[in-house]
Amino acid sequence: MSIRGRLAIVVVPFLVVVGLIVWSVATFLTPGTPGGVMNFTNTQAAGQPVNLTVQSVGAIGFGPHPTWVSYLVKDPHTHQWVQDTTWKLPADTVVHMTVLQYDTGSPLRNQQWGQVVGTLTGTASLNGHPYSVYDSNTGNGVGHTFAVPALGLSVPMIGVNANAQVCGSGPCHTSSPHNTITFSFKTPGPGSYSWQCFVPCGLGYLYGNGGPMSTQNYMGGFLEVVR
Repeated sequence: MSIRGRLAIVVVPFLVVVGLIVWSVATFLTPGTPGGVMNFTNTQAAGQPVNLTVQSVGAIGFGPHPTWVSYLVKDPHTHQWVQDTTWKLPADTVVHMTVLQYDTGSPLRNQQWGQVVGTLTGTASLNGHPYSVYDSNTGNGVGHTFAVPALGLSVPMIGVNANAQVCGSGPCHTSSPHNTITFSFKTPGPGSYSWQCFVPCGLGYLYGNGGPMSTQNYMGGFLEVVR
């Protein structure tokens, strides 16, 4: 066999393996196929704050991954709960965010995620009581986080009591045990800003960042900020 033939036998399989590795890494790091875009640019008078309401559920209950945790957003026009994590927001505008947290919690692997950072006041409100940090080793732990890295924004979502009759699948009703977390932040200039839950919903996946945590329309999405 010629030298060229021998090289082909060695090099071609090597390139195939490299290609598969690159594809696997890209698939792992890239969010899932996006759905629609929830528009919040026309829900208020120009210059007025935007009200944005979401809920975090322990299991979405439908779709290709019914057992995955997920965020749902309330459509500002129909008031229906929608599995859509891309939200169009006006630039340089205050956003008042309400999170109805229906999932149970657990201790954080890194207590840094228990701090509230990047909100207008440096705090969030848990059922009407302000907090700037939450010790996840006490109480019901942290269920999820809402974080926009480019904005330096991160808020821990306190879990509900695991012994309570928690909501089985989303969307959940306010009659089910939940925590209401509120906070405010200001959008920057136009751009696309990714947001994500960082803990603890990626347990069981490589580096704790797989499954719903890295998949759009579950626990990750984008703020599409426009003028």
